[in-house]
Order: sequence, then structure tokens, then C-alpha cells
Amino acid sequence: MTDINEIYKSVLEADRAAVVICDLEHTIIYMNPAAIDRYSKWGGKALMGKSLMNCHTERSREMIQKVVDWFRASKDNNLVYTFFNEKENKDVYMVALRNDDGELIGYYEKHEYRNRETMKMYDLSNV
Repeated sequence: MTDINEIYKSVLEADRAAVVICDLEHTIIYMNPAAIDRYSKWGGKALMGKSLMNCHTERSREMIQKVVDWFRASKDNNLVYTFFNEKENKDVYMVALRNDDGELIGYYEKHEYRNRETMKMYDLSNV
């Protein structure tokens, strides 16, 4: 039987949007390949193990901490819209990560692009 953690990791690694996961001390503990590529000019994979806070302005650090505090306040507080990137036509969210008991264990940044898909449906011609 396939390990469920292996499946979860595979889902993240296949995502075309950047995924950066942090623990509650704001340490970057995981970056998917899209994130490593996206943030390559700031160190890419070398950012893992470092503080996310080092990548942000003082105002952004304050807002990140406020969101994490809000996540801690209730098990129902799990998603916050944080930014619209006009250049890339995408929405950005912070998402709470919780264990089986609902305790906050970390967070990640989620990107949702608004562009219509240009790939043809069920096009397997490149296979």
C-alpha cells in the first residue's frame, strides 16, 4: 500500500502553483518545485530551513503574525485572502495547517490563478 504522506507530497510536487509551507516559528519547511523555481533569485531551495519573515517587509511580517494569531484563536479560522497579484492575475491566500485534533501546526501560502486554462481538455497528444 502506498504511504499517504508520499501521496500528499506527490500532490504538492505536481502543482503548477508555488507552495511554501511554514511551521509556527515561520521556518520554511517545504517548497514544491514551482516555489523553488519562483523564488530562485532569492535562493530557491536554499530558503528551506530559513525564516519566511526574512523575505518580507516589517508591515508584511506584522500581517503574517496577525493571521497566524487569528488561526490560533479558533479551529474554524483557516483561510485568509491576503493579496491580488494583478501582473499574474492571481489571488493569494494564507491557509492554516492543522493536525487530526485541529491544533494549528503550520501554514502555507496558496496561489489561485484567474486565467482560463489554455490546454485542450483531455489532450493526450504529448503522451
